Amino acid sequence: MKILLAVDGSTCSEVAVNEVARRPWPEGSQLKIISVAEPPPITAIPDTWGPPSDYYDLLEQAGRNRASVAIEKAVARLRSGVEPRLQPTTEIITGLPKEVILQEADRWEADLVVLGSHGYRNLKRLWLGSVSHAVALHANCSVEIVRDRAASAL
Repeated sequence: MKILLAVDGSTCSEVAVNEVARRPWPEGSQLKIISVAEPPPITAIPDTWGPPSDYYDLLEQAGRNRASVAIEKAVARLRSGVEPRLQPTTEIITGLPKEVILQEADRWEADLVVLGSHGYRNLKRLWLGSVSHAVALHANCSVEIVRDRAASAL
C-alpha cells in the first residue's frame, strides 16, 4: 500500500500524523510525507513603495522552512509509533496545496492520501477554501480526512 501523508505543521496535521503512526500497516507499505510551501503572492507595487529586493525570496524561504519543520516533526512522531519499520520518504513541494497534493498522489500512484482538516465552516471556508474537501472530491485514490475534535468544536 502506498500512503501519501500531507502535513503543514498545524494541530490538525499532527492529528493526521498520529493516526498514521498508530496503525499497523500491511507488510511492504510505503509512506511518503509531503509538505507544500506556497509561493508568496506577487503584487504590482511601484518601486518607491515596494518591499526590499529579496523580500519574496525571504518569504519563499520562510515557507520552505515551515514545511521542513512540519516534515521533521512528522518523521519523529512516526518513528515512535506502532509501525517504526515504515520508513518514510519526504519531499517539500512548492505550489498550491490543493493542486500539489492531487498531482503528487497521481504521480506517485498513491493508494491512500491522509491529511488533516481544519474544520472551516461557512464564510471562513469560502474565503480560505478547503484543501481536504478539494482532495476528497478530486483524488483518484482513497482519501482519509482526519479531524481534530477540539478544533472542530470551535
